[in-house]
Amino acid sequence: MTGKGRELVDMMQRRKVDILCVQETRWKGSKARSIGAGFKLFYHGVDRKRNGVGVILKEEFVKNVLEVKRVSDRLMSLKLEIEGVMLNVVSAYAPQVGCEQEEKDRFWSELEEVMQSVPRGERVVIGADFNGHVGEGNSGDEEVMGRFGLQERNPEGQRLVDFAKSMEMAVVNTYFQKRQEHRVTYKSGGRSTQVDYILCRRCNLMEISDCKVVVGESVARQHRMVVCKMTLVVRKMKRAKAEQKTKWWKLEKEECCVVFREELRQVLGGQEVLPDDWTTIAKVIRETGRKVLGVSSGRRKEDKETWWWNEEVQESIQRKRLARKKWDSERTEESRQEYREMQREVKIEVAKAKQKAYEDLYARLDSKEGERDLYRLARQRDRDGKDMQQVKLIKDRDGNVLTGDRRVRERWKEYFEELMNEENDRERRVVEANIVEQEVERISKGEVRRALKRMKRGKAVGPDDIPVEVWKCLGEMAVEFLTRLFNEVLESERMPEEWRRSVLVPIFKNKGDVQSCGNYRGIKLMSHTMKLWERVVEARLRGEVSICEQQYGFIPRKSTTDALFALRMLMEKYREGRKELHCVFVDLEKAY
Repeated sequence: MTGKGRELVDMMQRRKVDILCVQETRWKGSKARSIGAGFKLFYHGVDRKRNGVGVILKEEFVKNVLEVKRVSDRLMSLKLEIEGVMLNVVSAYAPQVGCEQEEKDRFWSELEEVMQSVPRGERVVIGADFNGHVGEGNSGDEEVMGRFGLQERNPEGQRLVDFAKSMEMAVVNTYFQKRQEHRVTYKSGGRSTQVDYILCRRCNLMEISDCKVVVGESVARQHRMVVCKMTLVVRKMKRAKAEQKTKWWKLEKEECCVVFREELRQVLGGQEVLPDDWTTIAKVIRETGRKVLGVSSGRRKEDKETWWWNEEVQESIQRKRLARKKWDSERTEESRQEYREMQREVKIEVAKAKQKAYEDLYARLDSKEGERDLYRLARQRDRDGKDMQQVKLIKDRDGNVLTGDRRVRERWKEYFEELMNEENDRERRVVEANIVEQEVERISKGEVRRALKRMKRGKAVGPDDIPVEVWKCLGEMAVEFLTRLFNEVLESERMPEEWRRSVLVPIFKNKGDVQSCGNYRGIKLMSHTMKLWERVVEARLRGEVSICEQQYGFIPRKSTTDALFALRMLMEKYREGRKELHCVFVDLEKAY
């Protein structure tokens, strides 16, 4: 697979393949990665020199992944939900004829376990290199295969047929009459065999309208791609419209800030002072932002994973494909050498293109403008490495998987209502405190300026769609308005209704069952203006409250890292002195 990812994507696009099972990836690790044009590879391997399996999905199916099971370097499966239909895709690589019998038995046992774990009502498609021949003809095996196999059946092929019978599967390749050349899946030297197969449930065989071997592709040297056309009967579902968002990030550019300020002044009739009414000014800011800065299309950004893919590389790969076709048809030593030469040429072109692209990237990252790109690329790489970037289905309290947006939303609502309103038995202590009555000072412009300076840019906005970048852009005009607004809130003890609304987003903790609500941390997206108000109040409280020295969290110039360092030093000293050290660790579940 090394260096072949973008070439595979190009082939899948030309051949209109949505899902592709790959074997012998020879990649170590268990990850997912984007390989260009929105396509994503889910893979699993143990040793770089042998085995390894994977599944490649087209962009529109990536978000449909519900579960990824990595069983071994010869077997993995994906569960997808497509318009209400559950589809399980299994990629498998059976041991070769010369492997130990124990390894073969283990593979078939694991494959049977995977099949038994799939509910009967769900569809299953297996794309695999079974390293066996089921043979031509189907006498006695009509229920699991057709007549259009190749050669004589061998023991590995018989085991595949027995597996299909026990699991009520069908060997799809053998049901469609094709020329012999379009049935050969493996070609090496003078040998032409059929070892790669697609299987599906017998009850779903009618959903497959065609299956054949694709001749003329040069991605793999010996194996050929087997393609089947499957039509799923799905229920019609309304597609959610992509949410358009104001491009507030443009306010980082001074020229955009100037235009935004001038447009806002004109809308307000040339005033230098913002009106006191929050509802009015919030509406004006949103409308001005959309007009001046524009809105996003809501579509996915261009995939930058294979930015090195250029015209020279594409032309080289096209010449390699033509050389492969020529060798397949002529089978002469001259055509073979020509094909081998084209393979070397493509490798050189890819290496040159990658080197040039990386040099340009490093030059950009080394500049002042590229500092933020470095973090953006790191976040993008982290997201691409995850199997699922969003979870569509969730389990109820009894462990049953819920389908449908409405039922999933209701489950989240139920879970967070219970979590946030839970009452625990505790000892109630009545502490006598002296009541201090004094006049609360009005909020000053200096307090607002300091709070505004501490607010970070680039954070997700709340339901009011007004980020802190707006107030930073408006400068002193914003400070004066916010000071008046905060004093009004302080005196009236009432805040704007928009501040009361928030969006609750569940964030997976990256451990445990991905479909269990208990493995998520709830994050609230709130109004940035309200958070600015909270900063002002918090600064006043910190000036009045005395916090003990042992508190390390949420304290300026302190971190829990300091406490961990002190604890490790304490442990080392006790170990050196051969003394006992007793520690108590208390983990508050869902403390925040």
